[in-house]
Amino acid sequence: MAKRAAREAERSRKTADRRAQQATREAERERLAAARRAQEAAKASERAQKQLAKARAHDRKMLEQKAKEAHIAAQTALIEQKNTELVEIYDEIDTLLKATLAIDDFVDLESLKVTVKHIPFDRPDLEKPIPAPVPLAEPRKPILDNPSPPTGIAAWFGKKKHERAVVAANNAHEKALTEWHAIKLQRKADYEKEIEEHQRRETERQQTLAAEKQRYATECNDREKKVMELNAEVDSLIANLGYGVPDAIEEYISIVFENSVYPEHFPVRHESSFEAANAELTLRIFVPSPSSIPTIKAYKYTKAKDEINHTNLSQKACKDRYANAVHQVTLRTLHEVFESDRRGLIKTISLEVGTETRDPATGNQTFIPFVATGAGREVFMEFDLSAVLPIATLKHLGASVSKNPYGLEAADTFGIRKS
Repeated sequence: MAKRAAREAERSRKTADRRAQQATREAERERLAAARRAQEAAKASERAQKQLAKARAHDRKMLEQKAKEAHIAAQTALIEQKNTELVEIYDEIDTLLKATLAIDDFVDLESLKVTVKHIPFDRPDLEKPIPAPVPLAEPRKPILDNPSPPTGIAAWFGKKKHERAVVAANNAHEKALTEWHAIKLQRKADYEKEIEEHQRRETERQQTLAAEKQRYATECNDREKKVMELNAEVDSLIANLGYGVPDAIEEYISIVFENSVYPEHFPVRHESSFEAANAELTLRIFVPSPSSIPTIKAYKYTKAKDEINHTNLSQKACKDRYANAVHQVTLRTLHEVFESDRRGLIKTISLEVGTETRDPATGNQTFIPFVATGAGREVFMEFDLSAVLPIATLKHLGASVSKNPYGLEAADTFGIRKS
């Protein structure tokens, strides 16, 4: 028995040893497999990172290329816009006279009259009455529900019980009646309070409405009064113009000049006075200084340097454009005055066209005349200004013209021949 037990113990030990060794081998295999998986995962991660980096670099390059193309397109479009604006500016300056020839410069003073335009009443919310409160329905009055008297044999034995039930029912009914009366009174009191509050708010609404209506009526009256005053001024101007009143003629001419729209980049200002004795209008026209006129010939975009540059007009081109503009303004002014004066109140015009600048000797603002001329109505209205050369027309009128207005050289204003 002892030997068999020893053999079995030895067998068990060897089996346990084999199992332990097997477990160790399996653990080692699992460790190595895990290490391989980790290594493979690391390599896969590295490959993925490289691929991701490549993908991002590609996307970034593609986006950078698209951004570059978009930037170039934007710059090209900007250059096109700038050059188009330059062309428009120069075209407007070069056609100052032509721009007015197709327009009738006469101003119908009756058209200056205005009519009253009242805005709608701005508090229509006050015109609607506040809805009155609706009374709550009256609570249902409790009904006495006495238990039916017992019948049969119960009438002999349940009489007292029935009497107690009747008393209880009556007591409950009385209690219900008391509560019903209390609810009725409370609802009535609440409704009366709501009615009182409604009347207060309605009275307040009506008072506010009356005040707002009065304010609105006052505003309407003020608007009507202002319109009447404006129209009366127009009537007075029309009447005085008919009589040839100098102030009225000067005011009418100022209206004509206000209607004469010059380009935004070449604004013109006027001063005038009228002498009734010889029916002569004296004018001084202020044009922009040469320094305010663009000198750029064209813009260009250099793609390689990503730069916007420009080329300038020649000095001669700048001088010629500015001088031509001054000459056109002179003829345009004469034309607008004579054409707008249908009654022929103005017989002659004495005109100076120039600019204001600072005198380098004094530092004060001074007027430099570039053109000084006189023109008679009958002679000037015979001209076909759509076919003239402005400088030739001015010479024909005997005008004194600056040889270089662009250089701020003044014209000789003495001894001007009146046409």
